[in-house]
This record gives sequence, C-alpha cells and structure tokens, in this order.
Amino acid sequence: MRAWKTVLPAVAMTAVSMALTLAVVMLWLGPVMPWMVALVVGLGIDGGWLAALAYERRLAAQGDHSDLVTGVGWAFGLIATGVLVAHALTAEESTGAWLAVAWLPIAAKALWLVHSMWERTALTAGALTQIRGIQQEARDDAAVARARLRAQAGTEETRLTAVTQAGARVARVQAETARTLSDAWSTLEQARGGEGTNRALTSVTVGVTPNEAPGVALRWELPVWGPTEPVPALEAGPALTDDALDVLVDEIRHSESPALSYRDMAARFRAAGHSASETRLRAAWKRVA
Repeated sequence: MRAWKTVLPAVAMTAVSMALTLAVVMLWLGPVMPWMVALVVGLGIDGGWLAALAYERRLAAQGDHSDLVTGVGWAFGLIATGVLVAHALTAEESTGAWLAVAWLPIAAKALWLVHSMWERTALTAGALTQIRGIQQEARDDAAVARARLRAQAGTEETRLTAVTQAGARVARVQAETARTLSDAWSTLEQARGGEGTNRALTSVTVGVTPNEAPGVALRWELPVWGPTEPVPALEAGPALTDDALDVLVDEIRHSESPALSYRDMAARFRAAGHSASETRLRAAWKRVA
C-alpha cells in the first residue's frame, strides 16, 4: 500500500474538523461579539493547529522529531475539541448531535499519528519482495520438514507393524512346537510306564538282549533325554626334551633339498605324530637354523 492511503483520510478529517471548529466558533461567539472577532478566533485556532501540523510534517520528512511541536499540535487539537464540547453543552437544541462531532479534531490528530507511524515503517518494493521470498522459503522448508516427518513416521509404523507381526508368528510357532514336544514326551512317558510295554519290547528283543540269568531278560528301557557321561581325555605322550626336539626339527628340515621352511617343517612335524608347543618348536627351529 502507498502512503496516500493513509494521508488522504488524515487530510480529509483535518479539513472537516477545521471547518467545523470555525463554524462552531462563529455560531457560539457571533451573538456576543462582532463576527469579525469570532472569525479571527476561529481562524486562530485552526491556523495554530495547521501551523503546528505543517512544521511537524516538515520535521518528519527530514527524519527528525520534536516533542514540543507535537505537544503544541495536540494542545490546539484539544482546544478545538474543548470548543466543540462547550458549544454542544451550551446549545439549547441538538446537544447530542454536536457532541457526536466533537471528537473530530482528536480523530484528525490520531490519523496523522497513524500516517507518521506508516512512514517510519514503510519499505521499498525491493525490500518487500525479498521479505516475501524469505517467508515463502521458510514456508517451503517447513512444508518439506513436515512431509519428511510424516513419511518417516509412516515408515517407522510400517516397520514396527511388520516386526510385531513377525514376533507374533515366531511366538505362535514356538508355542506350538513346545506343545507338540510336550505331547510327544507325555506320550513317551506313558508308553514307558505302561504295564504291557516292557513285556512287549522284551519279547521282540529277547533274541538280542543278554540275560543276567537263564530265562530272565533285562528290562528294556526307552531312551532318556538327559546329560551324558563325559569321555575321559586321552593321555598325552611324554614331552620331548630340547635336544630330542632339536634333532627331530633338524632331520625334518633337511629331509628335502633345499631345506624346508618353518611352516612346512612344522606341518610335517605334527603329521608325524610329534607334539610340542608352538613356542618350543619355533625356539628349536631358531637353534638349528
């Protein structure tokens, strides 16, 4: 918007209030004094107000401000308003109508105040274009961020749903498997503890089951799922002395020409059934090599 959209209402309101002030002074003071004196009084009020307003506008155009000039302008405005209010209160008729227009001088000063604030905050077209561009860019960034968050939220929801469903399927399979195993072990336990099971199994295995006594067969036992007996470790052979180890390493090393590398020698040493720690074997290699 341009400045004339605020200055025109202020100018119109000022002209109306000045004309109204002059008319009221003439109507109020005309019967008690010569009309020339009343005209001078009315023009004095309007002229003082107009002069203060013109000087204030000149300072505003120069980028300056004077509290004194502003105070004088508001004082003339209050005087004009006071004249209108006093005339309305002393009028014999149409008191409400005169009071209704008594605020025009103050309204005109307020419009000039609004216009001055408009001028202090006015921007050029280029600056307004840049501001609109910045605001549009901010709106675009916000929209993109919201879309990204919504997409990520949707993806995360889909992933959680898939994981939850997969977990539920795994839990169901595990529960069914556990139930099946429980039923199988229960059936096996019932078969093992049955009265006719031992006789039936003994009758079919009597030919291959050794007897403790003639005519007495061993009780046939079903396999039991439990811990097994540990297998005893094989006894390690006697450790080689350093001299014997040096002799073996030297023989294996020179079993071919050229002499074997440490890796080949170690492989043949262990393939031959000898045992020695890696540290002792490498030490023996260093001694003979």
